[in-house]
Amino acid sequence: MRPPLTVAVAQPPCVPYDVVANVAAHAAAVHVADARVVVFPELSLTGYELDAAPLDVTDARLAPLVEACAATGALALVGAPVGDADRPWLGMLAVDATGVRVVYRKMFLGAAESARFVPGDEPAVCDVDGWRLGLAVCKDTGVDAHAARTVALGADVYVAGVLESPEDAGVPEERARRVAAAHRVWVATASFAGPSGSRYPRTAGGSGVWRPDGTAVARAGAEPGEVVRATLG
Repeated sequence: MRPPLTVAVAQPPCVPYDVVANVAAHAAAVHVADARVVVFPELSLTGYELDAAPLDVTDARLAPLVEACAATGALALVGAPVGDADRPWLGMLAVDATGVRVVYRKMFLGAAESARFVPGDEPAVCDVDGWRLGLAVCKDTGVDAHAARTVALGADVYVAGVLESPEDAGVPEERARRVAAAHRVWVATASFAGPSGSRYPRTAGGSGVWRPDGTAVARAGAEPGEVVRATLG
């Protein structure tokens, strides 16, 4: 029998383009979370700056986050541009004691994102302690086929890093409840709070974890720096 899984969703403060500062904020959140899995928002390591340089998984600036994960036994799922500068993806990185790897590339891009990024071509899951985490980034969560294809891979949890404006603060919860109800899976959504780049001087926050019946078990507010956690069993 698999053990319960502790999952935290974090909404760290962000300094646009400043990977060093953002890695430090992520590392601090990992320590505070005290969770096996810590989920971060879309483009969390750079802020929502679409011209930010892609990050290589061997980038030495990521070392403090690797060290934080090693010290706590956590897997951090973080957002960053990845790939070649000419054809980057909007990616999700998995960071743990062993290092950094690209685990997912956003499949459904917004209009401005399409001018910069290449869409990913397949859904993905990440295995942790007998649990299968289905991965999503922002607009993916609003596409029914994305959740269906991801859950078809055996996902027990639908994990998303997102960003919304305050005017759309209800969108992440509405989508989380819909996915949970349709597929009877846990949903964990990390949503940016505070400023996140020139396009988003304010963001919605409201990160959370929802049960397979759609009820919330952990919710953050609208302020940057909050981390909330839940135990899935």
